[in-house]
Amino acid sequence: MLRPKIAIDLGTCNSLVYVMGKGIILNEPSVVAVSLSDNKILAVGEEAKEMIGRTPDDIKVYRPLKDGVIADYRVTQAMIRYFIRKTTKYLRFLRPEVVLAVPACITSTERRAVIEAALAAGARHAFVAKEPVLAAIGAGIPINSCSGHMIIDIGGGTAEVAVISLGGIVTTHSIRVAGDKIDIAISEYIKKKYNLAIGNQTAEEIKTKVGTAIPQREPKFLEIQGRDLVLGLPRNIKISSNEVCEAISDQLTEIIQVVKQVLSETPPELSADIMNKGMVISGGGALLPKFNELIAQNTGVPCFVADEPLFCVVKGTGLVLEHLEEYKKVIMSKR
Repeated sequence: MLRPKIAIDLGTCNSLVYVMGKGIILNEPSVVAVSLSDNKILAVGEEAKEMIGRTPDDIKVYRPLKDGVIADYRVTQAMIRYFIRKTTKYLRFLRPEVVLAVPACITSTERRAVIEAALAAGARHAFVAKEPVLAAIGAGIPINSCSGHMIIDIGGGTAEVAVISLGGIVTTHSIRVAGDKIDIAISEYIKKKYNLAIGNQTAEEIKTKVGTAIPQREPKFLEIQGRDLVLGLPRNIKISSNEVCEAISDQLTEIIQVVKQVLSETPPELSADIMNKGMVISGGGALLPKFNELIAQNTGVPCFVADEPLFCVVKGTGLVLEHLEEYKKVIMSKR
């Protein structure tokens, strides 16, 4: 019997799992619920996310990954074990080979922690690969060609910008400003302007339903509910897409500054390639309406949204998994 091979995009917000021969079979939040009284893990993924903001004092619900790296080793290990067991439940006696996507900016210690967590969770071999390269592969960019390609991957914890040529990263920068910081900015804006406290899930809902990177002539509106900070009572307000645009402008500007920095450090020959082909944006941040247009306006370089931007990294990880020998250059470490 062939040993199972699985690829995991271990994201700050969501984790996706690709099984060789089956494709993407799992897409769940990177959330774990832990009982503080006996230090026991109660729920992982979707089931744990539903508990956010609804638990008693002795149950803590949180994300074990922060800014794309492990913040809580034991809980991350439990989460990886849950993903492995859920996707290989009929082949549990065979330990799978696992490829995990990690940010290009992580340290060797952080990288080793990811590998050790995967091995402790039941993997036979664990490899880690750089997210910008994986996102480029998943977006259909021919990374092994001698021309330059630029990928902007915006996840929950990090935004990574890289120029890729001949299968490797020529220049890259990352910033720990991405989906999570955008949600926080929305919460803070509503708190200051309306004296209303809202939860993380409400902020995320505002971003996905009425968020925009460029002000609109005909803004959309969304009615939300929060807690009045003066009276302490529930209150409803309507928020417009242009208010959201104002709330998140600083975070988007920070990401654009990183794009400009990478462009300024790119060799002239590759810059010409990027100017001709344009940049590709992937990850959850690519779904923010008009963000690619804002990047293009500020850099003068065309910017396109990848097909299925949320799945670019996991699709790229799956392709690496299926052609492991061919993509050895991409693999950073194995143990």
